[in-house]
Amino acid sequence: MAEETWNRVEGPVRAGSIVQAGSVGELHVHQAAVPVAAVPCQLPPALAHFEDRADERARVLAAVAEGPGDGGGPLVVALSGMGGIGKTALGFELARALLDHCPDGALHVDLDDLRRDGAVETADALGDLLRSLDPQTRPEQELRGRARQYWTATQGRRLVVVVDNARSGAELRPLLPASAASVVIVAGPGQLYDLDGVRLLDLPLGPLGPEDAANLLRRIVADPRLAADPEAAAELARRCAGLPAALYVAGRWIRRHRRRELRRLVEDLTTELDREGLPVVEAVWDAAYASLGPVAARLYRLLPHHPAPVVDDHAAAALLGTDLDVAADALDELDSAGLLERRPDGLGMHALLRGHALRRARAASASASDAVDARRRLVRWYRRQAGRADLVAAGPRLTVSAPAAEAPAPAEVPDLPFPDAATALHWLEAERLALYGCVRLAAEDGLDEEAVALCEALWTHFLDHRHYADAIEAFGRGVAAAVRAERLAATVRMRCQLARPLWEQHRYEQAADELRLAVNGARLLGDSPEERKLRASAVEFRGKLASVRGDWAAAVPDFEAAREEHRAIGNAYGVMLQTYLLGRAAVAMGELPRAVELLTEAHAEATALGRERMAARTGFELGSALRAAGRREQAAILYRAALTAARERRSPGDELRVLDALSALSEETGDAEAAAVYRAAATTLRGPDGSTATPLT
Repeated sequence: MAEETWNRVEGPVRAGSIVQAGSVGELHVHQAAVPVAAVPCQLPPALAHFEDRADERARVLAAVAEGPGDGGGPLVVALSGMGGIGKTALGFELARALLDHCPDGALHVDLDDLRRDGAVETADALGDLLRSLDPQTRPEQELRGRARQYWTATQGRRLVVVVDNARSGAELRPLLPASAASVVIVAGPGQLYDLDGVRLLDLPLGPLGPEDAANLLRRIVADPRLAADPEAAAELARRCAGLPAALYVAGRWIRRHRRRELRRLVEDLTTELDREGLPVVEAVWDAAYASLGPVAARLYRLLPHHPAPVVDDHAAAALLGTDLDVAADALDELDSAGLLERRPDGLGMHALLRGHALRRARAASASASDAVDARRRLVRWYRRQAGRADLVAAGPRLTVSAPAAEAPAPAEVPDLPFPDAATALHWLEAERLALYGCVRLAAEDGLDEEAVALCEALWTHFLDHRHYADAIEAFGRGVAAAVRAERLAATVRMRCQLARPLWEQHRYEQAADELRLAVNGARLLGDSPEERKLRASAVEFRGKLASVRGDWAAAVPDFEAAREEHRAIGNAYGVMLQTYLLGRAAVAMGELPRAVELLTEAHAEATALGRERMAARTGFELGSALRAAGRREQAAILYRAALTAARERRSPGDELRVLDALSALSEETGDAEAAAVYRAAATTLRGPDGSTATPLT
């Protein structure tokens, strides 16, 4: 009997894949070739219009070029920012740029498509990714099994994976490939604070700059009206606030209304955006808002009333009427939801999101009194801090408002520390938009006392930082508030403050009108020391305007009259200030010996009073008088002291004039090297048009 051979096959068998026979002479097997899975590429076609983000692209390519290093996982590029900022578009652009580096494929998964009641169905996400890698794959039933399959399928492969709408690191981690040579690009509203143990490149995205926004608009729609009216085109781009989604809406409006004037389109689009928002991202913003807790949602509805681009814990607490911890938690929640944008100086609300927040307030039927109360708390908190900062920076001086220590403020929000003048002045400059904005809020809400007090607190800051448009608007509101409140002393004070920026902008007649009314009003004041001091101040301002216009003959009697009034009431500071002004007048009139005498007296008195700002200014003017008199060494000492003081106060206007004076003095003494150093320092402070700030007065 012939020897037999037994064969056994175990396990599942596909039809047509096994042949068994006792004796085979010749065999031909005809079987279809097993299909080879194509390299997946799930990236949409490239955008025809894409602008900017060159820095982000360069950083990603540099990180990829560095290689995995010691880390075992893939590089994770985290693009964060609010809806409509262009995160997904940039993610796809980056993925396309990495296709050569990642030849094994490009995958994409949108977690919002798989989100149920706020939670992502991670098993479904893994199933989609596995089938994308190999259509023949049969994903296991459980999440753990699918995760093992995914790790096996991605091991050693060079993939780029785009994950859209990830809200946390916990959602993203199961989707990370096992290969260190892969790159994961994740787009989400907030930063991935809970994603540890990976190579993470965090790239928060802000709005496009004005030039890039205008360029993108021109790319989106080639319309001759944009070139014919560049100002209207720039305004249209500005109204879109650097948001790509808004620029695409603007482009559609331009194409739709081809016969409409561009300036009218700007007005119509602005109205439409305010009323309806952006159809492309309104649902995204609504979903982000719906995810907020009650405190964060309330803060979101109140933030449009904050008049500055950046909000901190103190301002948020004032709006809410809560303590700092509650406010900080609410800000963190808004940041994580992508409803705030990260700026170099803090967190802020995008211009178009302000409109969304106001629409949410209307939809929520939020109490109008809640917004009114929030604005009042905010104004009063800023008024109190500004008054305290000004007191530290300038010392006690003439004011018509209640002292800062007596100003009301939200009990829950603590005062800020102002340990020295430099800190106080720096805060006033850093918060100037909020402070000037609070003058507007106070005037609009009938808080006349707060409007006047804020204007007074901003006076010393204005002398160091000439923000003319802000100052003229704010001080004008201060005049109106004082008149409305029928407060004569406040009206005199506000008119004097308004006159200064007006004449420095060469609006002499307007300044003269304000000072005429101020001096006439001051004559109606009583004879208390404070009222007499204010009367002397109004006369002093009239003299300053005359000096600016070159009429020293008219200025000197006003300065002398003001000095006598201050001397009569024992106001040493007022006497020093008028002596300083008389010394400057003597310099202008060529009376150098008298000028040196007066300015020496003023400088000594300012120093004795501990008034650092005036000590520096009197020292500078005395130095100029000594220099004109040929006493250059003494002048140099005073100039250098004035330069140090200007830098400590962070007053660029004062610093620039001292640098110019030092440069000229160095040239006069033959020290060319020192002159070059001073000129170079001045160049960095001078405006692009070569202009300088106003003269010291």
